[in-house]
Amino acid sequence: MRKNGLLSLSRPQVFALLPMERKNLTNYDEEKVPPYTLPDPLLLSDGERVKDAEVWTKERRPEILRILEENIYGKVLPAPSSLHFQLLRCREDALNGTAVRKEIRIWAAMANGKSFFFDTLLYIPKNAECPPPVFVGLNFQGNHACTKEEDVSITGIRRPGYPKLCAARGAQESRWNFEECVRRGYASFTANYHDIMPDQPNAWHKGALNLFADGLDQLYGPLEAYSAIGVWAWGLSRMADYLEQEKEVDAKRLLLHGHSRLGKTALGAGAIDERFRMVISNDSGCCGAALSRRDYGETLATIAGPDNPSYWFVKKLSFWMGKVDEMPFDQHFLLALAAPRPLAVASATLDQWADPRGEFLACVNASPVYELFGLPGLGTNEMPPPGKGIYSTVSYHIREGKHDQAALDWEVYMDLADRFFRPQRT
Repeated sequence: MRKNGLLSLSRPQVFALLPMERKNLTNYDEEKVPPYTLPDPLLLSDGERVKDAEVWTKERRPEILRILEENIYGKVLPAPSSLHFQLLRCREDALNGTAVRKEIRIWAAMANGKSFFFDTLLYIPKNAECPPPVFVGLNFQGNHACTKEEDVSITGIRRPGYPKLCAARGAQESRWNFEECVRRGYASFTANYHDIMPDQPNAWHKGALNLFADGLDQLYGPLEAYSAIGVWAWGLSRMADYLEQEKEVDAKRLLLHGHSRLGKTALGAGAIDERFRMVISNDSGCCGAALSRRDYGETLATIAGPDNPSYWFVKKLSFWMGKVDEMPFDQHFLLALAAPRPLAVASATLDQWADPRGEFLACVNASPVYELFGLPGLGTNEMPPPGKGIYSTVSYHIREGKHDQAALDWEVYMDLADRFFRPQRT
């Protein structure tokens, strides 16, 4: 087995809140990365090796899904008993006449009478010659913060008073780049993740999990069987449900993306729901695309430690703190679950907290799964320099700059979408 980052190796705001002793323990020195050994994604639980795509699909992939469900992301929430889609507003001349804009309320209901809704924002290129592919992702600060159009409704209703939900219209416009998406021939669909479940440890009863469980108002922090990321991923699947009946887009070409903790969510949702035909992780870091065993930047000790166990994940994750080398998985397992669909992972030079090299090495070690399907993986063990990338079925690039989803990232994602999902004429 190979060493030093290959298959067999033995956020700033969060960091600012850490006690000084924890800050001093954070490693940003590549020379201090301990030796480690990664578990092999192509080794079945009985010790037999996966030799072809059929065995991967029928046996190993379900095994890995169960491992990740038990140890990090929790049970997959089921589809609701029924769905209803309510068109709230439609504007035919959005984005200076280049797009149709729809705001849709997604209603989910159960046979027991419980119901739940969240509001979405969809931009579709106007006068497209055929239904376009769709970039799908969750946003941090509300639908209104993703665009400067002043008549878009303010969202984030399940976390009222949260300062970032009071952001000015267009505060994160560059992170969404709707005008360029439309110009390039892509639709774009988003919802605020707080509306699916507020990002706070005592809000289980305010989110979609309330459809399937009782007594959630008494619960605080991480749960045994469910995670916030799992709830947010459920919302992304409901957005895919809507798109399947939206005649103005091509629901067979859904391109899932996410930044930071929502990049973790995109990887989780993409692993579960194969209707997402491309999976994009932007600066997702620990428990996203970055290898946990490297002990670099954000680590399990930060994200699942006893002083701040994260409700983003299941309670079992904290069990592995201090013994990551014993985990039966690492994040290359999660990336491999995207196969054979295109996978794109991105890092930023000033985001060492997210461990760019760890994200790259996870791509390296997920690549053998793609090769089972006769597809090229990353194709190299050499990390590209800033401003460059490796573009294949498994892609990786690192951008100069801070923790963000910037225009240069979007240029890469749309170029890859052109390569794999170029809008086609009818």
